[in-house]
Amino acid sequence: MSASAATRVDPELPAVDERLVAPETRYEIYDGELVHVSPANFPHSRRHSMIAALLEAHAASRFTVVSDMLTRTTETSDIAPDVSVLPVAADPKTGGRQLEHLAFEVVSTESMSHASNKAAMLVARGVRRVFAIDVKRARALEWSRSRARWIVLDTSAHIKDRTLGAPLPIKVLLHAAKADDVMARALAAKRNPVIEALKAESKRKGLMEGERKGLAKGKRQGLAEGERKGLVKAVLGILTARGISLKAAARARILAEREPGRLGRWIARAATCTNTTELFVEP
Repeated sequence: MSASAATRVDPELPAVDERLVAPETRYEIYDGELVHVSPANFPHSRRHSMIAALLEAHAASRFTVVSDMLTRTTETSDIAPDVSVLPVAADPKTGGRQLEHLAFEVVSTESMSHASNKAAMLVARGVRRVFAIDVKRARALEWSRSRARWIVLDTSAHIKDRTLGAPLPIKVLLHAAKADDVMARALAAKRNPVIEALKAESKRKGLMEGERKGLAKGKRQGLAEGERKGLVKAVLGILTARGISLKAAARARILAEREPGRLGRWIARAATCTNTTELFVEP
């Protein structure tokens, strides 16, 4: 099915948010069998978190991103993809949430069979596209509806979809080192209002050119104090605009930072983080 096609919703099936198992528990149901879903280890959970953050930055305005959300696929199955993208608007027929358009699973070699069964059920329900991120083998795959199997994606390509406000590079789903840069570019491409406001303020005060020159100079001999203050102000401005609480120690750390690369990463994270712990974490 093409990326522009609408999701299929079988009127004979239960609503997608009609539960077989209680939400907020570690259980799913496959063909009537209750299955315990084990907590993820570090590589899996880290990738899970990174994919959610990347999708948050790339999602188009009428779509939202959720994690571990149960989806009723059949009368006897209720399963939860790791990360999903779905419309913000409620389903006009049920009043509940709509079916997701995209679903992402973080997998290992051992869990590929389970992921295949899960993908087949999701696309049968009407989910347009299902992806698997194989951390160990550093590969991304998409489930083929017509072939009923996984297709390995070109790591140099991008995921383009109407649910995304900017194309999502496949490589960054596998290697987190450039994730901050990619999120910052995606937010800029979507004309994020906080970033747009900061850019306008910088332009009015004549700081934009100074910051650009300061970053270039910083690669050779460190940031000049004026440009450093501009980057620090950008970090604090985004956090303040988003209502992120800043304790004295966190504010002091930001004000004291002199390394341009780290300040740049903080600017990108400030647009998506929920607290200063996430702001300061390094890969």
